[in-house]
Amino acid sequence: MATLDDMPQFVQNLLLWAKPVADTAMEWLVSPAAWSQFALLAVAFIIATLMSRRLTPLITRMLTPPGDAQGLMAQARLLLLGLLPLVLPLLAYGLTAIGEELTRSLFGSGAVIAFGKRVFLFIAIRAFVREVLTDPFLRVLGRYILIPIAALYTLGALDPLMLRLSETMIELGNIRFSVLSLIRGLIAGSLLFWLGGWSNRQSADYIQKQKELRPATRQLAVKAAEIAIFGAAFLLLMSIMGIDLTTIAVLGGALGVGIGLGLQQIAANFVSGVILLVEGQTTVGDYVELDGGEAGTIVKMTARACILETYDGKWIVVPNEHFITTRVVNYSDQGSANRYEAAFSVSYDTDINTIPGLIEPAVEALPFVLSAPEGPDCELRGFGDSGIDFAIEYWVSGIDDGKNKYQSQVLFAIWNALKEAGVEIPYPHRVVEIRRAMPKLT
Repeated sequence: MATLDDMPQFVQNLLLWAKPVADTAMEWLVSPAAWSQFALLAVAFIIATLMSRRLTPLITRMLTPPGDAQGLMAQARLLLLGLLPLVLPLLAYGLTAIGEELTRSLFGSGAVIAFGKRVFLFIAIRAFVREVLTDPFLRVLGRYILIPIAALYTLGALDPLMLRLSETMIELGNIRFSVLSLIRGLIAGSLLFWLGGWSNRQSADYIQKQKELRPATRQLAVKAAEIAIFGAAFLLLMSIMGIDLTTIAVLGGALGVGIGLGLQQIAANFVSGVILLVEGQTTVGDYVELDGGEAGTIVKMTARACILETYDGKWIVVPNEHFITTRVVNYSDQGSANRYEAAFSVSYDTDINTIPGLIEPAVEALPFVLSAPEGPDCELRGFGDSGIDFAIEYWVSGIDDGKNKYQSQVLFAIWNALKEAGVEIPYPHRVVEIRRAMPKLT
């Protein structure tokens, strides 16, 4: 017959861990005091069920916001409504805690009812993960971290496990920490950076709604809030893991060397981005053209680069440094006026003194042409091979590309005006001179 020593080490450890649990269960089964505590647990659950049935409709009526209600209070009430699945297990937990105090004060024992209290807490945590949490990331953390921890706590195995993990140490150079600190850091880091991302989104939405601030100022405030939030999250994480912050100085020195050797372009782009946001000479919504030929509307400004969107839908990522070290033409599509011109020609048989009086009123009648800073101006440009060259200059509010087709409509107006006046628009003529006699056809 196989003995305990003949079994694998894993099985031996499992049996040694299960033996106290089995002994406790057998002791509870034959103990009248334990059965009385089981009865108290059943009574607490029944009372909690009856109270939950009465309180849930009342809480629902009190917390349900009016149909048109909006704002922070309405969102807070909806958040509290989402916690209704926890009413029953929390009521059972509270009643069981009261029963435990009474049992220990009267009989000096309450192990069974204390175990029942932990079971109700486990049920509450399980309901919280399954029915309350809606964020996918938080649900994954709850399913694979929070529920297992609650199960170990319910079975009384959490404290021995934490003690064992705290005694197992890991050393990385001068940094020394326990496995428990590492696990705690991973869990806390996940929660902190999720909370940082959520806080960053909320603060960015709030800042972007402040229309009295310039767009560049809003972008700078968003970036400053992002750096502050994630910087605080990192420092808090180091403190939770028990890592001495003075040891980070070594990493900071290495990072400084890395920036000096290989990351100087990233640092330059970051500093350039801050300068752009502070000066506000280029901001989101401006139409810009760089010396390198890149042109488009700025749709996003990040810490590293600006993203330009062309009128054919392409995105161009331009490093921030290019906006500081090269020439940038800002057409500023934020309501400023731009001047364009449309060239045309008339026949040499035309009385050119009448052309400005024909073209300027026709172009001025177009709804998008501005009268300030200057109205349409028709100028004589030269005498070409086939006709007399003119150009009409006009001002518009916007960029002549994409959704705007200013020059096309101006050319239509010029054509119609010339045709109505009977002015001929020339086309190239060629004279062919034949110096030899044509051969006779036979």
